[in-house]
Amino acid sequence: MDDATTWKLIHGERAATADMLATLTPDQWSQPSLCSGWTVQMTAGHIVQGAEQTTGSFMSGMLSSGFRFNAMMDRQARTLGALPTTEIIERLSARTTTTNKAPAPVATMLGEVVTHTEDITRPLGLDHRPQPDAVVACLDLYKKANFPVGAKKRIAGLHLKATDVDWTYGDGPEVSGPALSLVMIMTGRAAGLDGVEGAGVADLRSRMA
Repeated sequence: MDDATTWKLIHGERAATADMLATLTPDQWSQPSLCSGWTVQMTAGHIVQGAEQTTGSFMSGMLSSGFRFNAMMDRQARTLGALPTTEIIERLSARTTTTNKAPAPVATMLGEVVTHTEDITRPLGLDHRPQPDAVVACLDLYKKANFPVGAKKRIAGLHLKATDVDWTYGDGPEVSGPALSLVMIMTGRAAGLDGVEGAGVADLRSRMA
């Protein structure tokens, strides 16, 4: 997939996420997300942070965090998550045409919004469905990725098969289920295990314990 097509998917997902956030109640904003220690509001702030990021801001953030990636992500999520919810929505909506990014492949920006939106919607029980092409692009991104999500090691020796799109990867005991559940598993979200089945699930579950 070329960068122009990927950016189109990114912009569509950001717009859909902004629309979803606009429907949330104050209680929903305060609920825990799938990101450990982060509320829905903090996770939404993290989505905004990713959408606004540039190479310069990424490097300065790493420097100020002692080059500790997770510490930087946590600090920035808490900072932007403290903003009024209306500002979070407005700032995300303003990033539905821009093409700034961190020093990483363009597809990484797509993975950010797809995965973290699911971190919000899944625990809230909301039926939010990303574009199928966006989910497949995330699967292709994560299947060989180690830093920072550790997906390559997590799925090694397993055969992953999406049941709602045409996508398979790897050899070994099968893990099959919806593509979005596979994305969540690959990025370390145990909640994704609820949507899959197959001979490889027990092994995968032990790796994620």
